[in-house]
Amino acid sequence: MRHGNKINHLGRKTAHRKALLMNLSNALILHKRITTTVAKAKELRKHIEPLINKTKVDTTHNRRILFSYLQDKESIKELFGVIADKVANRPGGYTRIIKLGFRKGDAADIAMIELVDFNDVYVKETKEATTKTRRGRAKKSATESQVISAPSDLVEEAVATEIDTVDNVQNIADLDAISAQEDTEETSQVEVSSATEVNKESSDKGAKDDLKIIEGIGPKIEELLNAKGIFTFAQVVDTPATDIKAILEEAGSNFATHDPGTWGEQAILLRDGKMEEFKTLAEELKGGKRVD
Repeated sequence: MRHGNKINHLGRKTAHRKALLMNLSNALILHKRITTTVAKAKELRKHIEPLINKTKVDTTHNRRILFSYLQDKESIKELFGVIADKVANRPGGYTRIIKLGFRKGDAADIAMIELVDFNDVYVKETKEATTKTRRGRAKKSATESQVISAPSDLVEEAVATEIDTVDNVQNIADLDAISAQEDTEETSQVEVSSATEVNKESSDKGAKDDLKIIEGIGPKIEELLNAKGIFTFAQVVDTPATDIKAILEEAGSNFATHDPGTWGEQAILLRDGKMEEFKTLAEELKGGKRVD
């Protein structure tokens, strides 16, 4: 009987179980997603997430600790290189388990376990959601309320102006003409200012590209490039690879191992909108480097 034992031995002795988890961990690190049984996937998640958490502090001590669990130099390079950049801003929960049904033959529960940050399908797009009341009517946004309330403010100012100038105006028709002219001028000023703000917001949004799309660039490297004034794909193309390499070496030894040789080639395709060719090129690369 189980008697509340929380450790799933997976039907193996200690040495066999450690070797199994080591092999599964290396496969997940190198391929970013693997398919196995649900029981093995759950044990693998408990085994590998503490290891990934140690990559946030790149020291020789942590590298030796991870090597004692993985026994693979390529996995260590991948962990402290590409994966460390991707998970830098994530406080935990680095893996995701998706059940796939039952395996033919022994009807075992099959699941896919993957690294969350390397799946582009489940990326949430931030959209401004409109809040609704109980009867389903959407509340007006702040800009709409300002546009609607602007004419009432103009009317109050026009009325105050009319009260101040009524002693000097002898004809009622002249008073109506003056107030109508003031309303038109102030309304046009509000429209011009709102149009200017919209154009400014649109230009700000278009002035920065998501550099993390480029294979080999993570959140930390993107921050380094932004600090040096590189925000768009076009700026990556115009910046020589030697200058980008100098920026990485200046940031420290953690970034000096990255090779920006293919970043310009990828940025050209993204700048020109050639997404199919970019995807084909990205599949041939591994951490921004060409795989022989």
